[in-house]
Amino acid sequence: MTSSPVFNPATGEKLYDLQHSDAAAVDAVVKKAQAAFEKWSAETPLKRARVMFRFLRLLNDHHDEIAAAITQEHGKTLDDARGEVQRGIEIVEFACGIPSHLKGEYSESVGTGVDAWSVRQPLGVVAGVTPFNFPSMIPLWMFPVAVACGNTFILKPSEVDPAAPNIIARLFAEAGAPENV
Repeated sequence: MTSSPVFNPATGEKLYDLQHSDAAAVDAVVKKAQAAFEKWSAETPLKRARVMFRFLRLLNDHHDEIAAAITQEHGKTLDDARGEVQRGIEIVEFACGIPSHLKGEYSESVGTGVDAWSVRQPLGVVAGVTPFNFPSMIPLWMFPVAVACGNTFILKPSEVDPAAPNIIARLFAEAGAPENV
């Protein structure tokens, strides 16, 4: 595997070396996410929402830790980083209401003898590639809704500032997200 350095842009100090995944590692992660999808997608929206509620509490509890990681690796001011984290948390709050958002629709007599309805179902493995400029907000705009809907998710964060997404992933696991979801 290859690696690249992660720097503090304010000081130029090298913080650590980030290990990169190769194609075989990515393929293995996709297979694990596909296997986890079967069970996760069968869970009730209410059970998935309970994970989101626990995740929301943990994000609020670790708000400053995530913001500090953004400041250290990205160079944003601490106030700007806190705002970014808060905007991501707001989407998790939305995802907590997923049981209501997943309700389908039914319309009678849209045509002669024709009724129409929609059913919302999980799609499978979803992936997100996020930029460096919003290392917590963009991942939080992507994966909580996808996962609350019953999908599994693979995130490829920016190699420039990966600490915040890694903290978020740790908190999501701590909230009770099943392994490989």
